[in-house]
Amino acid sequence: MNLAKNIIGFHHVSIKANDLDTTINFYQNLGFSTVHGWSLPEINMQKCVMMYNRSINYYLEICDKGAQMPTQGRARKDGDEYIENALLHMCFTVKNAAAARTEALKYGAKELSESAIELELTSVEKSVKVTNSLVYGPNEKL
Repeated sequence: MNLAKNIIGFHHVSIKANDLDTTINFYQNLGFSTVHGWSLPEINMQKCVMMYNRSINYYLEICDKGAQMPTQGRARKDGDEYIENALLHMCFTVKNAAAARTEALKYGAKELSESAIELELTSVEKSVKVTNSLVYGPNEKL
């Protein structure tokens, strides 16, 4: 399957917040509401939320500042001025995550995970199963 034909929409961007609660509140004031929250101890993520703004049909993922998520560019080293980008990643909604990953690798992306990752995101209202196929963009130095 051709990667361009597999993409069916732009899903979200992810940002890292110095003050998670203040940042969530800011985006709530802009019309976003929290639809899911989770933690991933294996990458030191204490809390991450997916927010949605119905009026613009847009998702925003906000993670705590301690999350050790891969980013495009170099993360700050001890003693550095703050240089880490706030934008963590882009996510596309696709018809087939495995096929999208294969095609992205074919076009120059680099492996971030060996295969697709199944996640179950839960909230008070519902549970959603998602499949993530994670790759580095072609400009990322491993």
